[in-house]
Amino acid sequence: MGIWRTLEFEFVAMASPCAIWIDTKKEQLARKSADAAIAEVRRIEQKYSRYQEGSVLSRINREAANLAVAVDSETAELLNFAERLWHASGGCFDISTGVFRRIWDFRRGELPSQSQLDATLPCVGWPKVSWNGTHIHFACKGMEIDFGGIGKEYAADRVAQVLRDHGFEHALVNLGGDVHALGARARPNGSGQPWSIGIRHPRVQEQCLAHLPLHRGGLATSGDYERYFERDGRRYCHILNPLTGMPVTHWQSVSVLSANATSAGAMSSIAMLKEETAIAWLDAQSVSYLAVRSDGQVFTHRVAA
Repeated sequence: MGIWRTLEFEFVAMASPCAIWIDTKKEQLARKSADAAIAEVRRIEQKYSRYQEGSVLSRINREAANLAVAVDSETAELLNFAERLWHASGGCFDISTGVFRRIWDFRRGELPSQSQLDATLPCVGWPKVSWNGTHIHFACKGMEIDFGGIGKEYAADRVAQVLRDHGFEHALVNLGGDVHALGARARPNGSGQPWSIGIRHPRVQEQCLAHLPLHRGGLATSGDYERYFERDGRRYCHILNPLTGMPVTHWQSVSVLSANATSAGAMSSIAMLKEETAIAWLDAQSVSYLAVRSDGQVFTHRVAA
């Protein structure tokens, strides 16, 4: 019958360290399945990276201001999801904010001028995107969309599906902190026990703030520590308010557990953008979360499984 083993597969994708763990008795099949799962991550990265000229996203951003661009069914599903998130978040979650990258340089730590913000804001706003389910068109030149808020999470869910299609039920996918658990641990790790997911301390590098148990589903964290710079005692992070073009400031990080990584990532991002109203919004979604406010106070809520 074979012996239960935990196989780990590490790789780098989407500018992040990634790993897949599989509890299995079928080592050869697990390795073949992991190869297929990693290939799926590469496919999604190539298709939706805004940094690759030949990606679907780059083509949309180049052409959609001039004509309505037809998209395939996978891209249509992501756009439909992004539109639902815009409505559900009250306009906080907006994939048209990608254009802000032209004026925010987090590597150099440079603040945009007010004139730069004023010139860029007219190019931001989902209502300025014409989307009919098959074709996308921008209302003005200079607009861009970006799947950065859901791309890695979507890839994690796709990896989980690839492993599931290969017959695996005890595996964990971690793409740069965006996690999907297919099911609980298997023997000899303790049949039925959850995977233990470490939540990074947003202010102390290499330290975990907490360990959350995850039997099945997704877990994602959004925070102000991934890309940021400090100026005159203030931290400027990469999570930007679509109405002002300025970084959020109320939370250090928000972690959310949900049915899959894509929804968990969307809700953690929305919570960061909701600022002081985030807790009420998360409670209304009936999800488990761990949130760290700017002053370090921790808020947690656990929904019964």
